[in-house]
Amino acid sequence: MCGRTACSLAADNLRRACAYRDRRGQRRQPEWVRQERYQPSYNKGPQSSGPVLLSRRHLRQDADSSERVLMDMRWGLVPSWFKQDNPSKLQFNTSNCRSDTMLSKSSYKGALLKGKRCVVLADGFYEWQQQSGGKQPYFIYFPQTKDAMDKEMEEGDEEWKGWRLLTMAGIFDCWEPPGGGEMLYTYSIITVDASKDVSFIHHRQVRAGKGVAEMPAILDGDEAIRKWLDFAEVPTQEAVKLIQPTENIVFHPVSTFVNNIRNNTPECVAPIELGAKKEVKATPSNKVILGWLKSSHEGSPQKKENDLPKWTSQFIHSPSPKKTSASVLQQWLGKQGQPAAKKHKA
Repeated sequence: MCGRTACSLAADNLRRACAYRDRRGQRRQPEWVRQERYQPSYNKGPQSSGPVLLSRRHLRQDADSSERVLMDMRWGLVPSWFKQDNPSKLQFNTSNCRSDTMLSKSSYKGALLKGKRCVVLADGFYEWQQQSGGKQPYFIYFPQTKDAMDKEMEEGDEEWKGWRLLTMAGIFDCWEPPGGGEMLYTYSIITVDASKDVSFIHHRQVRAGKGVAEMPAILDGDEAIRKWLDFAEVPTQEAVKLIQPTENIVFHPVSTFVNNIRNNTPECVAPIELGAKKEVKATPSNKVILGWLKSSHEGSPQKKENDLPKWTSQFIHSPSPKKTSASVLQQWLGKQGQPAAKKHKA
C-alpha cells in the first residue's frame, strides 16, 4: 500500500520538474490550478492535500486533452455520488485503490470509466518493515542520475536537472456538497502487488498471513504518463495495461522520526545506518548527506560533531536572487556523486 509520501519541491520547481512535450512536440510546463493551496511537505498522509497532474480537458472541455495542468487535491477519493453533507462521513478508506478491483468497486469504476485519471507526484513514498524492535521505515523513489545532480539549477535553465519525481497512477473525482458550495477534488493512488525489491520490506507481515505486499502503480517515463493522462485519445481498456509493478526503484532506511505525521522536516527522508543510535557514522549510505551538511555548516556556532544534524527550514528552498536552491534530496545525492540508495539483494 501507500500510506505516506513526501513532496518537498517548491511550487515553481515542481512545475519545471513536470515539463513535457505536447501533441505538437512543443516543450511545455503544466500550468498550476490553485497554486496557492499547495504546501511542500516531507510527510504527507491521507486526508492531506498533494499535487497531481491531469489533462486540462477535465477543467475546460475545448482544451487539447494532451495539455496538462497541476492541481492540489485532497488524498482520499470522495465519489461524486456521495450524498451526505460531510465527506469525512465516508465509511470506507479510499486513499489507495487496488488495481484488480478498480473496475468493479463503485467508488472508482465511475470515475475511471469517465477518464478521471491523474498522476500523483512525490519525491518518494515511505514503507515500514515489521521488526522485533518495532517498525523500520524506508524511503522509496526513482534512481537519480549523477549528471543531473552535479550543478545548481539556474532560474533560466529550460530543462529540469533536479530531483526526478516519482509519478504514481491515480484516480480522481470531484464532489459537490449537496447544499452547494465549493467543489472538492480528491484522489486515490492505485496499488499493485509489490515488486521483488520492495516486497522484502513487507516480508514478515506477508509470511504471517497479514495480506499481500503492495506498492503504488508507478508510471515510468513520459510515454506512460502521456497515455495515462490523455483520456480522450487513450481509452480506459488501453490505459489500465500501464498498471503494473516496476523494478526501477531504489530505497534507503530512514529515522523513525517520520512515524509521527506531525514531523515535517528533511530529517524524514535523510538516510540512516541501521543499528546506529545517536551517532551517525560515515557509511556509503549516508556520507553524501553528512558531507553536504558539514560543508554547508562550517563556521556555524550551533554545529556539534557526531550529533544528528538539527534540520530547520533554512535547508528547504532558501531563496536566492540568482539561483533556486536544489532540494535537500538532490543535494545529498549529488554533492559527491555517491548514491545513498541501494536495491535489496535477494
